[in-house]
Amino acid sequence: MMNIRLARPEDLDLLPEIEVSAATLFRDQGLAITSDETDGAPLDFTPAAVWKPIAAAGLLWVVAEEKGPPGGFLAARIEDNRLHILEFDVHRRHQGQGLGRRLLAFAIAEARRRGLEGLSLTTFRDAPWNAPFYASAGFKVIERDAAPETLQAYLDREASRGLDPARRCAMIMSLKAQRSDGSA
Repeated sequence: MMNIRLARPEDLDLLPEIEVSAATLFRDQGLAITSDETDGAPLDFTPAAVWKPIAAAGLLWVVAEEKGPPGGFLAARIEDNRLHILEFDVHRRHQGQGLGRRLLAFAIAEARRRGLEGLSLTTFRDAPWNAPFYASAGFKVIERDAAPETLQAYLDREASRGLDPARRCAMIMSLKAQRSDGSA
């Protein structure tokens, strides 16, 4: 049984393989991640060293068997009193088992435990396992003009890396307590 735990130093070198494996799903569906991507080009990944301070901050979780390697991970940062999801991937061989949904539920519970107002992320609008997946968990698309500056900055950085701004969106899940009349 796979459980969710904080990433350990020995996990970090395994995360790029998970990220690349998850990204191959785009190619298999005929979706380019960047505008200049070609089928034979190597997929970009986040170097393991980038995750080290995030793991040290207690904001990098993996799903793994007790003594096995991680099958997925979720990395986050706290910004604007929200848990901002930086990267969230499940290795292809572990997809379809509900591990991604479990990791996301864990992150939501962690944001609540920390007393944060919500969660945020940026993602692809048009891939069914991206924006529609997050919407099914309670995230709402925030159009760029209405997004907080921090999310606009993420979208701008993604565009500068070649991601098509028309395909990207910011999403927020509010964790603010709802009053009985439905207002915040």
